[in-house]
Amino acid sequence: MSKNLVIVESPAKAKTIENYLGADFIVKSSFGHVRDLPEHDMGIDVENNFQPSYEISSDKVKVITELKKLAKGAEVWLATDDDREGEAISWHLKEALGLPDTTKRIVFREITKTALQNAILKPRNIDVDLVDAQQARRILDRLVGYELSPVLWKKIRLGNLSAGRVQSVAVRIIVDREREIEAFQTKGSFKVSARFDLGKGKVLQAELAKNLATEELANAFLEKCLQAVFSIKNLETKPAKKSPAAPFTTSTLQQEASRKLGFSVAQTMTIAQRLYEAGKISYMRTDSTNLSEEAVNKAQNQIISEYGKVYFTKRVFKTKSDSAQEAHEAIRPTDFSTTKGSGERNEQRLYELIWKRAIASQMSDAQLERTTATIGISTTPENLVAHGEVIKFEGFLKVYLESSDEEDEEQKGMLPPLHIDQILQLDDLRATERFTRHPPRYTEASLVKKLEEMGIGRPSTYAPTISTIIRRAYVVKEDRDGHERSYKELCLQDGSVSKAIKTENHGAEKSKLFPTSTGMVVNDYLVNHFEDIFDFSFTASVEKDFDNIAEGKLSWRDMIKNFYTPFHKKLNEVKEEAVDKSLTSRELGQDPATGKKVSVRIGKYGPYVQIGDVEDEEKPKFASLLKGQLMETIKFEEAMELFKLPRVVGSFEDEELTVNIGRFGPYAKHLTKYYSLAKTDDPMTVTEARVIEIIKEKRIIESNRLIKEFEEDEDAKVLNGRYGPYIAFGKKNVKIPKDVEPASLTYEQVVKLAAETPDKPARGAKKVAAKKPAAKKTTTKKAPAKKTAAKKTKE
Repeated sequence: MSKNLVIVESPAKAKTIENYLGADFIVKSSFGHVRDLPEHDMGIDVENNFQPSYEISSDKVKVITELKKLAKGAEVWLATDDDREGEAISWHLKEALGLPDTTKRIVFREITKTALQNAILKPRNIDVDLVDAQQARRILDRLVGYELSPVLWKKIRLGNLSAGRVQSVAVRIIVDREREIEAFQTKGSFKVSARFDLGKGKVLQAELAKNLATEELANAFLEKCLQAVFSIKNLETKPAKKSPAAPFTTSTLQQEASRKLGFSVAQTMTIAQRLYEAGKISYMRTDSTNLSEEAVNKAQNQIISEYGKVYFTKRVFKTKSDSAQEAHEAIRPTDFSTTKGSGERNEQRLYELIWKRAIASQMSDAQLERTTATIGISTTPENLVAHGEVIKFEGFLKVYLESSDEEDEEQKGMLPPLHIDQILQLDDLRATERFTRHPPRYTEASLVKKLEEMGIGRPSTYAPTISTIIRRAYVVKEDRDGHERSYKELCLQDGSVSKAIKTENHGAEKSKLFPTSTGMVVNDYLVNHFEDIFDFSFTASVEKDFDNIAEGKLSWRDMIKNFYTPFHKKLNEVKEEAVDKSLTSRELGQDPATGKKVSVRIGKYGPYVQIGDVEDEEKPKFASLLKGQLMETIKFEEAMELFKLPRVVGSFEDEELTVNIGRFGPYAKHLTKYYSLAKTDDPMTVTEARVIEIIKEKRIIESNRLIKEFEEDEDAKVLNGRYGPYIAFGKKNVKIPKDVEPASLTYEQVVKLAAETPDKPARGAKKVAAKKPAAKKTTTKKAPAKKTAAKKTKE
């Protein structure tokens, strides 16, 4: 039996740590949290000062049994992550394993030999304040979700709805932005730009500093320039500099990985977790931009060795967040001399991003020279302006430049050689109609940025918050096609002014977050009835309360009581209110053909339009809304178009082709078979040729899927599946032994293998399994009145 047992959360982390500790240590994983509030019960005794009841998770009973055996006679070291969540896991492990309060707790922000050795030399006790902060968050979220969700079921009647304290605020941000966009009034103006031919293939581009409000003003300006002489009136050159961005925090990593690599927030955190557990980067949940002295020295050595002394400038970044602790570090490589972080493509891409950002943060400013050329027009006092930029010294730009959320980030090039009074030869002068843009919809990354700016959530909550609102279908993340828009362009060329009407694709969206009709209905109900709780500033103040608990300045029970008392009172008031049907339906007008009411409603499977009422003698007609249509904004004319479905688009193989919208989206039907339309196919406009193409593509896929059929039974087939070949025998899927060639199977072999495969229980039936020990229920021990003198570590 080993003398020392080190317990961490993940097997990958355990494997890395085992490589650094000696033979006297055995490292085991708890596979994450081992205890939690009950799954099918609130588990909080409100009358007994919010006392929680925890139970060992059913899938962790075996893990705890094994850890208990290993802990007997061994020195136990709790080595979970260095944040509130990690502290809570350590505390739950101590309680579940029956360990003493003096059990050693070690923390480290990177998995390196030096960091581990230092941690072993400085153990401490579990920090009860950090545990209480995590407990407070868990209990508060359980109280809100457990008590508020049934109210939503009853009052909105849309099935299994749920509410969450932070998630609902995130949905509110997205809903508010959608309504801003809907209310936005687009205004047009004319942007004037000129091109001058300098000879030898050189072109100078310039613009009028302001847009012109109307077509008349734009035309008048171009007319004034018909006989004009253009010349360089002034040249101004100024030195400028660019400074590097701070090393990554959790939120800035999520934002930049989205912009540069196209990763979702959850994907970024999963990959970063793997890099951390492999010992390649420091801990990936942090809101600090600080680098340790040791890290700065390592970066300095790498910069000087790779690029030279002139490229190094030591920098200390001050974290903006009040709750961030400078004792923690930004996300950085554990070894700056290693540019290879992983053999897996996406892991390597994220590692390179982290490496470049951290290295660049300790590099010199880029030195620039910015030139502004003012171009005079002989027939008017107005001027055109050209801007140029040249890099005199690359500095940190040699390694890395931060991306921006702005969609038209302007890149300025170097201006060609110019001199004052130089006469310019006009190629063309254009006044192009441009339109104001509505506020942009949120991406995952820009939503994280917004939440962070508002003080809502913390590094560990951003990814799960976004995943939750998408999973609950309150929000969808998707691409949407733009639409064609016409614009005017006036052009002065060859001594005359002409006018053209041109078209452009406008409003295309890429990986944006859109609220669903369900999300908007739930949001409105919560904001109308629980405005205080889902208020942005209140949600941010709750986060500060958690910080105060973590610092020992506030009792978690007092904090919960202050929240719960008014919340519960309001909940009881709301329960007595009548159901408001206007939340889930809206009248649009009358059907011209029947005179019946046309309405838009929302049901279990989403929004739909309806002609008539259930009380009518004739059954009402129904039609689902199209992608992008909302219950709140759909117009009568758009609703009536939906009743044109199902739509006959033509025929194929002498059989009718129809398209329609079903529970799972738009589809085509041919004979008795159904074919899903692609996201880019509009069921209202999709053509016969396109539907036939979809059918043929599916037939090719299905023909490649079939390996063998049997004359004896048409329901017996050998097929190619997602995970390799298998037998489909009636409603049963049967594995094929590894040593058997699928194509050589006989019908008798198929029947035998099917008979040996047990039937799956019917959906909804209870599984009969070997009896397991009942999940152990425990209640929290009272927090000690006095803290140990050991140095406290705060998240």
